[in-house]
Amino acid sequence: MSDHPFAQADADWLKLIGTARHWFNGPYGQLLLEDEQRLLEEELARFFGGYMVHYGPSAQASPNAAQIQRNVRVGAPFSGVEIVCEEQAWPLTEYAADVVLLQHGLDFSLSPHGLLREAAHSVRPGGHLLVVGINPRSAWGVRHLFARDALRQARCIAPNRVSDWLHLLGFALEKRRFGCYRPPLASTAWQARLAPLETWGDAWQSPGGGFYLLVARKLVIGLRPLRQTQRAPMGKLVPMPVAKVSRREPKP
Repeated sequence: MSDHPFAQADADWLKLIGTARHWFNGPYGQLLLEDEQRLLEEELARFFGGYMVHYGPSAQASPNAAQIQRNVRVGAPFSGVEIVCEEQAWPLTEYAADVVLLQHGLDFSLSPHGLLREAAHSVRPGGHLLVVGINPRSAWGVRHLFARDALRQARCIAPNRVSDWLHLLGFALEKRRFGCYRPPLASTAWQARLAPLETWGDAWQSPGGGFYLLVARKLVIGLRPLRQTQRAPMGKLVPMPVAKVSRREPKP
């Protein structure tokens, strides 16, 4: 797929995704993606099935999911995307995927509710939906308020709110993880000095990480038992009159 978007797509959405894509290619975005890749591959290692669908603005390759047969990238018409579609119009059937990954899709979206509904629609009952987002209660969330780059456009939706949305869509939250405890500093020297923060943060799973990862399972809706219809009361058994049969031979 080329980096030239098709004319029918929403211009504002394409501009937003293109700006976010450029930011993730920079030093700040790469710092986030590096830590996310590790956590995602840890979680995806325990899932299995036929299809995983990955949606997100970054150009980075999808995380490895060893036990899933096919990994499909959907989204805006940029390089690396296999199925081009808008955020609220995925060309997938209901229950098409075993796992759906929204990696910063809600952060850079015109309609986060609509995107989440579309993703939830594609997950089979018993399947999983993984959501990665920038944590507003972190140094990254604070930088978002004063940034002059694409991070300023990120929605930074709180994980508690996303969890509530998932619950309304029929999902049960199984796990909440955080990562990237280093602050958003472009200096590689300072990043190296602050690297021990990652070890401490992973050990304690402090909610101050730069991003959060939510793992939710789609609940299986049980079949409603059919109500038994009441049978009409049966009357009493009454013997029927039987005609007498003469066993004598008729006289000649």
